[in-house]
Amino acid sequence: MAGALASMTGARAADCRRADFAVAIDPGHTRAVPGAISARGVAERVFNESLSARAVEALHHAGFARAFRTHAADDSAIELTDRARRAAAGGARLLVSIHHDSAQPQRLSTWSYRGVERAYTDRIRGHSLFVSARNADPDESLRFARLLGAQLQARCLAPTLHHAEPIDGEGRELVDPRLGIYRYDDLAVLRTAAMPAVLFEAGVIVNRREELRLRDPGQQRRLAEAIAQAVVGFCEGVVATPLPPLRCR
Repeated sequence: MAGALASMTGARAADCRRADFAVAIDPGHTRAVPGAISARGVAERVFNESLSARAVEALHHAGFARAFRTHAADDSAIELTDRARRAAAGGARLLVSIHHDSAQPQRLSTWSYRGVERAYTDRIRGHSLFVSARNADPDESLRFARLLGAQLQARCLAPTLHHAEPIDGEGRELVDPRLGIYRYDDLAVLRTAAMPAVLFEAGVIVNRREELRLRDPGQQRRLAEAIAQAVVGFCEGVVATPLPPLRCR
């Protein structure tokens, strides 16, 4: 994993004071707007809140004492622009918005789960990362996206490329297919952020197998550790370099 990253300068790494480096973790959606619904009927916000809590815990463990969530799990509603404002108010130097993915209706089938018909697809799986060219610092946003993508890849986690499909609701510009990084300029939480910002779709919850993995505490800790290590690299001025071919089982 260490071979996938290269430090820009030793001085920059020495300047990284983790205790003072604030990171805002933004759990996507709320009780009022719960987001996508999983293949088994669980609202996306439940996945987002759980992973966000673990990400903050992992960041604290890594020494980022000022890491915080933009809103509490019991917040009934919060405007998209308020998320960026709260990040700025907390002194955040990086914003990571946590989400879990679905697919367009034309890619979904139905099945019965506990007597209720649910939408699913087992053909789409994997994470994705989004950056906005309209962010206050698009270059640094992309640097963090590459760092996180490299950390996920080093853990043998593969991205999904379905957001680049030329169908209604998709067609996003794929910046880096190996790391699953897309450009989506009008995402409000990224566009309005006063600091580098990345939206992380941790996986596809309408995929029946992936949903179960994403609900697993061990997998959540794995993803949270990837986020924390990417933040370490970001704070230290590291850039992601080309990775050797993976040998994943």
